[in-house]
Amino acid sequence: MLGPKKISRRRFLLAGAGAAGALLVGWGVAPPRQRLKAQAALPVARDAVALNGWVAIAPDNSVSIVVPRAEMGQGVHTALPMLLAEELEVPLAAVKIVAAPQDKIYANLAVMRENLPFHPDDAGYTKAAAQWGLAKVARELGINLTGGSSSIKDLWLPMREAGSTARGLLIAAASRAWKVAPEQVRSADGWLYHDSSGRKASYGSLAAAAAQETPYQVPLKEPHAFRLIGRAEPRRDARIKSDGTARFGIDARPEGMVYAALRMAPTIGGTIAGINPASVLAMPGVLSVIDFTGALRGQTGAQAGVAVVARTFWQASQAAAALAVRWEAGPHATLSTQALFASLEAALDGGDEHVYHSRGDVDGVGTGARVIRAEYRAPLLAHAAMEPVNCTAQVSGGKVRLWLSTQAPSIAVAIAAQVADVDPADVELHEHLLGGGFGRRLEGDMVAQAVAIARECQGRPVQMIWSREDDVIHDVYRPAALARFQATLDAAGTILTWQCRAASGALGHQFARRNLGLPAGGPDRSTVEGAYDMQYEIPHQRIAHVAVDTPVPLGNWRSVGHSQNAFFKESFIDEMAHAAGKDPVALRRAMLLEHPRDLAVLDAAVKRAGTPPPGRAHGVALHQSFGSVVAQVAEVSVEGKEIRVHRVVCAIDCGLAVNPNLVAQQMESSVVFGLSAALGGEITIKDGKVEQSNFGDYPVLRMQQAPIVETIINLSTEPPEG
Repeated sequence: MLGPKKISRRRFLLAGAGAAGALLVGWGVAPPRQRLKAQAALPVARDAVALNGWVAIAPDNSVSIVVPRAEMGQGVHTALPMLLAEELEVPLAAVKIVAAPQDKIYANLAVMRENLPFHPDDAGYTKAAAQWGLAKVARELGINLTGGSSSIKDLWLPMREAGSTARGLLIAAASRAWKVAPEQVRSADGWLYHDSSGRKASYGSLAAAAAQETPYQVPLKEPHAFRLIGRAEPRRDARIKSDGTARFGIDARPEGMVYAALRMAPTIGGTIAGINPASVLAMPGVLSVIDFTGALRGQTGAQAGVAVVARTFWQASQAAAALAVRWEAGPHATLSTQALFASLEAALDGGDEHVYHSRGDVDGVGTGARVIRAEYRAPLLAHAAMEPVNCTAQVSGGKVRLWLSTQAPSIAVAIAAQVADVDPADVELHEHLLGGGFGRRLEGDMVAQAVAIARECQGRPVQMIWSREDDVIHDVYRPAALARFQATLDAAGTILTWQCRAASGALGHQFARRNLGLPAGGPDRSTVEGAYDMQYEIPHQRIAHVAVDTPVPLGNWRSVGHSQNAFFKESFIDEMAHAAGKDPVALRRAMLLEHPRDLAVLDAAVKRAGTPPPGRAHGVALHQSFGSVVAQVAEVSVEGKEIRVHRVVCAIDCGLAVNPNLVAQQMESSVVFGLSAALGGEITIKDGKVEQSNFGDYPVLRMQQAPIVETIINLSTEPPEG
């Protein structure tokens, strides 16, 4: 019998990587559970027949498709139905979208599978086995969330397989009815044909019979056969968002609804010392004053707080402002931005780092070579989504009903059940469009607050709305980060060694405790993504990170760790080019000889950008994140003391672009969001309080500041990436 095999440190998967916690390599010989059939009934009309957990067909030939990911402007209500409609062979116009029931087949496997600290260039058994195992963990946990740029990546196969299987059932039903071989049945545009006899039947007329069949095996289409995928389809939600009929969470209007406005502790970690409800109970429309502090768990931007419930939101907000509350500042009353960065500096000076990536020998190479050092900082950032935080809840008869804009329905249901002390099966969730998410609506604090308030409202539904000031002051922020770089250049200006040591809070730890009730510790990949996994071919590298505990509530912010690490990395590359006396593009190109995708993207952006006009300059950056490679060239000038970005050329290789329109829109959005952060985004803390409160002191890019954005999509037949 063989003895135990030693596993190297390289092969040991990091405890705490991803929300599932530790993953044991080698667990699970069997494949992950199926993702085709749901236990829960689909929310479709009674006469519609479900052919699996993703699609139902009605007698009128209308097709209902389950879309289990939140639409928050990124276009999944258009792109995901395209996947299933492609394989089912139905017109996209015939498709109706229905929300996913609470069922584990809709869990997001990719967002967890991709959360392992492997380098993109890694290959082989270890990586494959680890991702396989973590996909199984994700399937068992059944966490349904929209984030990590994973919606299409995760559902690329399941939704296509659901369409193909449903088409196979319909073909089998037609084959039986017509007494012909299934190979002789052709499907197109929601109809089945037997060409030699001229017979045809609609999907709707055969759906009931098809549900009883064993499916004929229809292979998935090859890319050359796609008729929908890859086509620039218009957004399905464009009209309703243009004419005002779109319904977001804040638009929920259940019968008998009342409103809640909040007062939350002004300092981080503050508590309530006393409340005088009598100070507002006599005001017009006021119904009650409710302390919801006990509903919250973990480090949350909501902190301790109290709600005023009234018949209108104006009455509630006026009374909340007038409510007499005494606050206890708590243990962080002296916290400041300066102290926060001092803790990061101290950690880098002597902290216990974790090395995420090491190649070659950074200490034994480059003796006598030129050494370049640099230090970069990134501030705390708020989400500032256009739709303020809100949640509508009703607690009655041992049941909970939620009306909510959320990126994480399974988390929302679990938190609601916990706060109301009911079974998750007794929570009914009505999902709405999101007026911006950016990671903020992965959180469950608004659900905990709303359900705690609704418990005290005698069965009436309550809509809780945060003000813009609440939203900025009580956010869960993008972590502040400090990074120190050191590199060596030889006499020819070639980069020999590259070292990065960074320090920040670990948002993954906080998120797991706060929203999943899981213990968290160890390395947090989100802190270093975009730093340890860079594409440049530098022979000797070492990238490490120190996780620093912080009282500041931290959360996922659009692109997560890439948001600061791409800036750090690309800035230091430019400093290397300056020190070496080389063109920044030429330096990058020389380090991409084994990365043709990256090189092609860089070349495409630079070629389209051309030469900057007089008085302007070009800045170039290249980054790989969530599987996609992006290069951008920004045309910039300085007007007085202001930086002005006039034009951005963006090239991307994201694998197969399911809908090129959506890719271009996402890139345009990312430019605006990124420029908002770069030019005006900063959250600062003084005496334990966030100093910013609204768009006046936390600005987002104005229309007159927005640059022209040109997007180039490099053609690819590889599976879609994030």
